[in-house]
Formats: sequence, C-alpha cells, structure tokens
Amino acid sequence: MLVFLNGQFVPETQAVVPINDRGFMYGDGLFETMRVVNGRPFRMAQHLERLAHGADFLKIRRPFTPQELQEFAGQLIGKNQMPDAILRLVLTRGPGERGYTPRAGGEPTVVMSLHLAPPCDVENPVCWSLITSSVRIPAGDPMASFKTMGKLAHVVARMEAVAKGADEAFLVNTNGELAEAASGNLFWISGGRVCTTPTDCGALPGITRAVVLEICQTLGLPTEQRVGQPGALQSCEGIFITQSAFGIVPVTALDGKSVASSPQVNQIRRAYCEMLVSA
Repeated sequence: MLVFLNGQFVPETQAVVPINDRGFMYGDGLFETMRVVNGRPFRMAQHLERLAHGADFLKIRRPFTPQELQEFAGQLIGKNQMPDAILRLVLTRGPGERGYTPRAGGEPTVVMSLHLAPPCDVENPVCWSLITSSVRIPAGDPMASFKTMGKLAHVVARMEAVAKGADEAFLVNTNGELAEAASGNLFWISGGRVCTTPTDCGALPGITRAVVLEICQTLGLPTEQRVGQPGALQSCEGIFITQSAFGIVPVTALDGKSVASSPQVNQIRRAYCEMLVSA
C-alpha cells in the first residue's frame, strides 16, 4: 500500500512523521474522511473547503492547493488500484518544539491514505444499535465546526457503546441537548419531518449531512434543524446516522429498545446510494 506524505508516494511502512509533530503531541491538526467510488472521492471539494476553513481558523498553512490535493488523491487511488475505498486526509501543523505555543514558519505535515470501504448495499443496508453516551460535549464550541484531531470524547463514547454491546453512541451537549453521534450526524423523523440538530449545538457540519438535506429538498421531504432533548428520540418515527464511510445508517435500537422503521429513512438512503454511484 502506498501513502501520500508531503508530496511523495511512499510505502505505508515507510510513511513516518517525527515524534515532535504537533499532530502527534497535541492533536494540533485536522482530518477529512471521504468515500471513493469508481475512482473518485465523493464531494471532495466540500471536504477540502471545510479543511481550508479549519486551517484558517487554526492558522495552519496549507502547503498544497485544493486542485493539487485532488490530483494527488487521484494518483494515490490509481497507484494502489483502489477505485472503491475510504480516503483519509490529514493536515497537521508539523514538527515543533515542546510547548503549546506554535513556532512561526513551521512546515506542515500532509498525509493521504486509503482504507477498505464498507459495502454500499441498497437492499441490505448496514444498521446500527445506538446508546446514549455519558460523555458531554461543549455547546457553541467554534472548533466543533471542523474535524480537529482531538476526538477523545468521541472515542470514549464509542467505547461505551461497545461495552454495552451497541454499534454507536450519540452525545449530548453541556446544555443537555442532542448533539451528534460519535462518528457522524444524527437525524430523526418526527411528525413526518426529517430533523437534525443545529450545528451550534456542538454538531459537526457534516458533508453527508448536507447531502441528506439536499436529497430531502429534491424529494420534497420537509426538514427541520431542531434543538432537541434526548427524550425526543424515544417517540420518534425513525433514526439514522450520516457519515462519509457508511453513508446513511438506519438505527434499529436505542438504549436497548427497538426504534421504529420509517419509510422516509429508506427513501433517503436509496437516493443517497444512487447519488454516490452516479457522481
């Protein structure tokens, strides 16, 4: 397997970064994950736009233009002969001295790697059981708008899910409001409306989340960005998670109780799969 590292394509076993890389020391960096279908990363332009906003916010220099990154990604996919995969892009501030204050003029680290993709089966979708995590994330945190490398809260939430025999966890914010799942955005159906949490509740503005809102508009399904309490999920008509790797994931159980199966979830999932393969 070849990996892209700072402008070079090197074997995975040789793709190393210094131990003083600030991404390793402090999580001082960003990442993006996107689905590759038929040799093309899905919605890569939007992923790179979010990465750029995050880099500007954190004041991390971007050594490559979006066009260059897209070209490098295409070369990486071709060299590894992986037209269907998961592409992970990492940008860190690069090597630096010990201490929180970044050194001016440092050289950023850029890595792209490919990973096996889960199947996208229209007829037999991946379904998850969900738990409510005890972890709380900040409401109104400006850094929640970007995929920063500091994801310990989400790691702990996923560990809680695994310990309870579930597939995924959702997190509540410090105001007691629904925020997001450990690995994606949270949607639920209520009164026939497709609801999701506003991003200022602590939810990442996910790329797949945006695609789902587009799909709903095309299908004529009403949507609402709603501030909700965890109890709202107990009586809803359906729940699903959105993320780049798995796409649309219906939820079949919440905290050990069965979740209703909404035809709208299946309708959205089918439309997403069609969009994915035709992109």
